[in-house]
Amino acid sequence: MVISRYGFLVSCTLGLAAVSAMMVMPVSRAVAATGEEPLTAEDPVFKAGFEPVVTGPCGTFYEAGFSAVMGQVAVASPSSGKPAKGQITTDPNFHTCVVRATNHAAEPPQGFARNDYSRRQAFNADNTRFIVYSENGFWHLYDARTLTHLRALTGPAGDAEPQWHPTSANTLYYVPTNGGTRLMSLNVETNQSTVAADFAGRLPWNDVAHIWTKSEGSPSADGRYWCFQAENASFGIRGVFTYDLQTNTILGTKALTARPDHVSMSASGRWCVVSHLSDAGGTKAWNRTFTSSRQLHTTSEHSDLALGTGGEDYFVFVDYQSNTGDLVMVNIDTGARTALLPTYINGTATAYHVSGKNFAKPGWFLLSTYARVGAEKWLHERIMAVELSAMPRILNIAHHHSVANGYWTEPHASVSRDFTRVLFTSNWGVNSSTDVDAYIVQLPPAALPQ
Repeated sequence: MVISRYGFLVSCTLGLAAVSAMMVMPVSRAVAATGEEPLTAEDPVFKAGFEPVVTGPCGTFYEAGFSAVMGQVAVASPSSGKPAKGQITTDPNFHTCVVRATNHAAEPPQGFARNDYSRRQAFNADNTRFIVYSENGFWHLYDARTLTHLRALTGPAGDAEPQWHPTSANTLYYVPTNGGTRLMSLNVETNQSTVAADFAGRLPWNDVAHIWTKSEGSPSADGRYWCFQAENASFGIRGVFTYDLQTNTILGTKALTARPDHVSMSASGRWCVVSHLSDAGGTKAWNRTFTSSRQLHTTSEHSDLALGTGGEDYFVFVDYQSNTGDLVMVNIDTGARTALLPTYINGTATAYHVSGKNFAKPGWFLLSTYARVGAEKWLHERIMAVELSAMPRILNIAHHHSVANGYWTEPHASVSRDFTRVLFTSNWGVNSSTDVDAYIVQLPPAALPQ
């Protein structure tokens, strides 16, 4: 049985008891909208767990002085045969190290082995492990250095929304398929789960059966603050709530009558972002107590929440309703909206995914584009880093070689916390809807401009 991101429906919209050793983040300057203060570049969440050591399959690939290809570079997608697992290839245009990380035809993942989603971490806190999703709904753990398949994980299945602990490399949080009333913690090395948080009887709605983010959300960068939507047994929406994992406290609740597309906590933990379609009010950011909000967009689009260099929270999406299909960032703390670049170029258009999970390297996000309409232009069929800035710098990372043929072939590129690794999905030149595997692009620690 194929279990999709939503457990029961493949759809795609274009248009934790306290935790030990959990860090409390220091703050710097005030934000009037919430009465709270943002993170700074010295906060532990930016640094924990990472050392600038090049290990992994591309550990000896880069020569000293490697310079990334920057800018809006118009080069055609290259064509090449599908590499064998572990085979290192060089992106011929951008000179980066790309390696096939899985082989679903020879390893336990059945049907396919793919990166789950751009809005969730694939790599653990120290980049020694990554997870992939298989067609039969199981989750699989790999050694990110040797690419060895380690085990199928016991506990998470289907739409389990796995979230890596921000500092404990062996710990993964998950929810029961499509959400239950508990948040679970899994030791991926022992394959043993414990209850991290139990919400039964703690919410203002007495028939809650599903607590989840509806597959696309994630906690704050330090893993402390979570935003969930609560639904009954028939997936009827009851409301949303925020939760402090460190103090085991429900911070705020809000009843809803329209079911969101998804919910997520911002990187700082200041905002619960509730993403609705236009007929239900669009996408809004609420403070943790749901006493104030800020409109982010008129509808729900592919997007992610990213972290600025000064600790600002950003919402990144494509405004398909604008004349040029602008890629946009919204400073959630101030409401300032900035168009980054147009995506409608000479009559063309593209689908895309955003990953802003590079919390140890703030100020950038990862963009992967696919399924273009029209002639290939500079931003199509590739993976790139985009700066959170007006007139952003762009670092070209790799072409993904995936031929668009349904949901499972979307690259869904996801970035590691330190922006040295990207995991993406590709059928690599084969027009198959399920013959897909996961690939890694590895970058030098200093690849991103300061």
